[in-house]
Amino acid sequence: MGGEKYVAYVSTYTMGKGDNHGIKIYDVDMENGRLLAKDQVEITNSSYVTISHNKKYLYSITDFGVESYKILPGGELDFLGHASINGMRGCYLSTDYEDKYLFVAGYHDGKITVLRLNEDGKAGDITDEIFHKGLGSIAERNFRPHVNCVKMTRDNKYLCAADLGMDHVKVYRLDKEKGTLHLADVIRSEQESAPRHLKFSPDGTLLYIVHELKNYIDVYGYREVNNNPEFEKLQNISTLNDYHASGSAASALNFSADYRYMVSSNAGDNSVVIYRIGHESGLLKKVLCLPISGDYPKDAALFPDNRHLVSLNHESDTMTFFTVDMEKGLLVMNGPELKVDKPNCIIFHQI
Repeated sequence: MGGEKYVAYVSTYTMGKGDNHGIKIYDVDMENGRLLAKDQVEITNSSYVTISHNKKYLYSITDFGVESYKILPGGELDFLGHASINGMRGCYLSTDYEDKYLFVAGYHDGKITVLRLNEDGKAGDITDEIFHKGLGSIAERNFRPHVNCVKMTRDNKYLCAADLGMDHVKVYRLDKEKGTLHLADVIRSEQESAPRHLKFSPDGTLLYIVHELKNYIDVYGYREVNNNPEFEKLQNISTLNDYHASGSAASALNFSADYRYMVSSNAGDNSVVIYRIGHESGLLKKVLCLPISGDYPKDAALFPDNRHLVSLNHESDTMTFFTVDMEKGLLVMNGPELKVDKPNCIIFHQI
């Protein structure tokens, strides 16, 4: 890791708080496994951030749509502009692998919004809007669309949208010229399992889906056959220990920087789980599942050298830090907690 320098971006909710700096920027102290406050950006309710695949731009959810930022050489952010998503506040966003489009997931209105990305990195016009349909009158959480995550397949052909209200992932073919989506497949999860986040393996052949209410990760093989996507379930693995707090909700889903490990978190149980990823198979093997000394770990991530871990504890307004021993399967608290209001997601970025 030698001379590599990183910053970390943390997105937060600012509702009802005196502090309206929704994005916090930290210098990463890799040696000591700590984050040092560097800068902050004024933005309302930055519930989720993403970095373009060319690593030049950062996009954030905000109350009225999305905001675009240029990432400066030192990791600071330069505001580029704001774009409307013509609907209720989004909860997740990502770009396609050519950074031509930005996809926004709508939890509240069950909508996917596609925006064209301009040459200068700014989010521009809406090219498509898709509302997921529910099952009519049985409208509790169940059976009401809540799109929680949108991610392209790595071959850049299909957009996968996790709908935790409808317990499935919809797979859309992307028209790269028009920026429109056309339904190609549906990956059905168990009822009331609530698929929440998606990640594809680096080579694109595996899809990992974490389920919030049933606290497990499903691993699917992905391939394209005769111009159609095909998904085959290969593994189902719990995010919890056999003994755990009832009423737990799985939340995070993050790869380590070298893709050798995967991290998830459990609210209620207030634990983090680390898996080793099979070198050949890509399947998951649990290394540890241990408490994070905070309330409601919305997100958790390994530092880029896999020696430390940070947990974003949404309800206790803290980030907690740990030293990780992968061989022994141990987490050891590493220094005091850091106060941060309603943290939601973290991204490490090499500068």
